[in-house]
Amino acid sequence: MAQKEVKVKQWVTGQDGLEKLRIEEVDMPVPGEDEVLVEVHAVSLNYRDTEVVMGLYTHHRNVKSTPNLVPCSDMCGTVISIGPVSNSTNDPYKSSAFCLSPGDRVVSTFAPTHLTGQVQASDLAATLGGPQPGVLTTHRVFPTYSLVKVPAYLSVEEASCLPIAAMTAWMSLNCMRPKGEIIGPGETVLCQGTGGVSIAGLQIASAVGAKVIITSSSDAKLERSKGLGATSTINYKTRPDWEQEVLSQTAHRGADIIFELCGAQTLRKSFDCVAFGGLIACIGYLSGKQDEPGDRTNTNLLALRRNVTLKGIINGPRDRFEEVLEFYKEKEIHPVVDRVFGFEEGKEAFEYLFSGEHFGKVVIRVKE
Repeated sequence: MAQKEVKVKQWVTGQDGLEKLRIEEVDMPVPGEDEVLVEVHAVSLNYRDTEVVMGLYTHHRNVKSTPNLVPCSDMCGTVISIGPVSNSTNDPYKSSAFCLSPGDRVVSTFAPTHLTGQVQASDLAATLGGPQPGVLTTHRVFPTYSLVKVPAYLSVEEASCLPIAAMTAWMSLNCMRPKGEIIGPGETVLCQGTGGVSIAGLQIASAVGAKVIITSSSDAKLERSKGLGATSTINYKTRPDWEQEVLSQTAHRGADIIFELCGAQTLRKSFDCVAFGGLIACIGYLSGKQDEPGDRTNTNLLALRRNVTLKGIINGPRDRFEEVLEFYKEKEIHPVVDRVFGFEEGKEAFEYLFSGEHFGKVVIRVKE
């Protein structure tokens, strides 16, 4: 009797709305040279994924996704099989010096070709979950250099939260420092909101004794933040002039690092409460991508006023991601998983993330 062909289930988007996400079946892929077949166990969602699915992730010029795209970039899974290994390069990430074995637990990197240094346009053209096919699938083939082994103490759901959230938080905190130096006690970090990146930033910064201020419109979420080490909290609904409260809580010095996640409606306030010589890490734009008419933000003047560095953060390279994993292992940090959905509940998971009700990360368990 002929053996039944194994099919792969995957979620697909036409980038035309959350409600039009669908599941399809395709043939099981076979790893080629310097490739690995991975069985995906868990996928974590990022706000970026909702924008991709809704066709709104358009601010990277000349980067176009395929019409029917598998969404999402962050997964944890198990190596099933390994293709032939080439010896045509001395790059340790692309040669046999980088060793994986069947059974290894691994996480994917967001931009597989971004191995070290500054991200380039070619790296952005290779990012998972747009423009390249993503990871919300039962099986996927990856190049060997795009996978990193997972510390044993993490669950698959926790590990899937690291590639974008933890990596972006790490780079926001440490990208301007000499290599080998990281944030430490005596510094103050302001994290806007309680999504995946902000909560990762809170956990990393508090693990080294830095002070962390968290903002949110929910008192319940602010209370949970205190349990993770937040030094102080601000409800921006009841305190709309939250930038003044940041100054008050820092003896008018301001925050050394600000996780600027909300964009048009918060950037000016961030400039008003950042410390002299501080860093505003531009990560997101939850409140919009453009200023209101007649309310243009003069970033040149505002940056000059307090000698501020305004830096865009697009994740980070593989070698810095390895730093993150070592740090998490050393401190035994467990990413905060707010809610776990089943694979068939993928659409509901996206809708829940988009609602903004989550605290930390939303995960889809692919393999039960």
